[in-house]
Amino acid sequence: MGLKVVSSAIVLFSLLLLLASTAKAQSNGVFDVTKYGGKQDITAALTNAWKDACASTKPSKVRIPSGTYSLRQVTLAGPCKSAIELQVNGILKAPVNPDQFSGGHWVNFRYIDHLTLSGSGTFDGQGNVAWSKSTCSKNKNCEGLPMNIRFDFITNGLVRDITTRDSKNFHVNVLGCKNLTFQHFTVTAPAESINTDGIHIGRSTGIYIIDSKIGTGDDCISVGDGTEELHVTRVTCGPGHGISVGSLGRYPNEKPVSGIFVKNCTISNTANGVRIKSWPDLYGGVASNMHFEDIVMNNVQNPILLDQVYCPWNQCSLKAPSKVKISDVSFKNIRGTSATPVVVKLACSSGIPCEKVELANINLVYSGSEGPAKSQCSNVKPKISGIMSASGC
Repeated sequence: MGLKVVSSAIVLFSLLLLLASTAKAQSNGVFDVTKYGGKQDITAALTNAWKDACASTKPSKVRIPSGTYSLRQVTLAGPCKSAIELQVNGILKAPVNPDQFSGGHWVNFRYIDHLTLSGSGTFDGQGNVAWSKSTCSKNKNCEGLPMNIRFDFITNGLVRDITTRDSKNFHVNVLGCKNLTFQHFTVTAPAESINTDGIHIGRSTGIYIIDSKIGTGDDCISVGDGTEELHVTRVTCGPGHGISVGSLGRYPNEKPVSGIFVKNCTISNTANGVRIKSWPDLYGGVASNMHFEDIVMNNVQNPILLDQVYCPWNQCSLKAPSKVKISDVSFKNIRGTSATPVVVKLACSSGIPCEKVELANINLVYSGSEGPAKSQCSNVKPKISGIMSASGC
C-alpha cells in the first residue's frame, strides 16, 4: 500500500513538473522557442514548441525572436486543435550542403487549418553552393534540390511580411491548398540562380498573392496543373522568367487549370513577361479562363507569350503538336518596353488550336536595332481591340 502511494506521488509530481515546464515555456498562448533551449540551432526547440502549441485548444503562437539561427530540415504538421501562428522575426539559415536533406524540402507545413506565418524574418536557403552543382538548366530529369518552404494541404492560411532568400530549388511550393494568401511576401535570389521559382502552385484552389515582391532566377510565379482561382495582384517581378502558367502537358492525368487572374503587376528585366506554356507531343490537358490585365513591362523579353511548343533544353519531341486545350484567354492594358522585337507571340497547337483569345490595348515599345515591335500568331485568330502597337497578328 505504501509503495502504491509513493508511486502515485511520483507520477503526480512528474505531471506537475511537466505542466510547470509547459506553463513556463508559454505565456498567454505564446510559445517562445528560446524558452525551449533554442539558441543557435533551433531545430529541436522549434519542433517541441510547435508540438505544444498545436496541442493547445486555444489559438496559439510560436515565436522565433530576432537573431540569427541555424535550422535543419523540419516538418511542422497538423492537424492542430486550434488556429496556430508561427511568427518569425529572426533569420533562419538552412544547412549549406544539400545532402543533409531528404524529401525535397527544408521547412514543410502540412495538414493545418488556420495557419498564419508572419513576422519580419527571413528563410535563408544558402543555395549558392547548390546552384553551381545543379544540372537542371540542361537536364529535365535532374535530381531535385530542397525547396525553402512547402505548404501541403493547408486550408485558410495567411503568409505575410516574410522573406525567402537564396533557395536551393523553388522558394515556395503550394500543393493541395485551399484559401491561402501571400501578402507583403518577398522572394530574393540572383538572376543566375537555377530552377528557383518564386512561388509554384499546383492542385490548389483560392490562392491569393498580393502586394509582394519577387526577384529570382526562374519564374516569379509558376502555375501547375489543378490550379483554380489564383489571384495575383500588385506583384513586382524581376529578375526572373516572368509569371507563367505551366508548363502543362508534361505528365499524364494532369488536372485542369482555370480561373487565373493576374492584375496590376509590374515586370522588369525578365526573360519573359506573362506566359502560358505547354509541351508538344506528350499528354493532354485543359487550361481556360486566364486573364492578364493592367501590366507594366520594363525591358522585358517576350512580354506576351503563349507557347505550345515549349521545349526547354531541346529534350523533347516535336513530331506531334501539344495536346493541351487552351481557351478563354485575355491580355488587356499591357504597356511598357520590350527587350525583343516580337512583343506578342501566340504559338498555339496545330492539333487543338486556341479559342477565345483576346488582345486589347497592347502598347509595348521596342527601340532596338531589329526594327519596330511586331506580333506573331499561329493556329489562333485573336480578337483585337483598342491600341495595338505591334502589327502582325
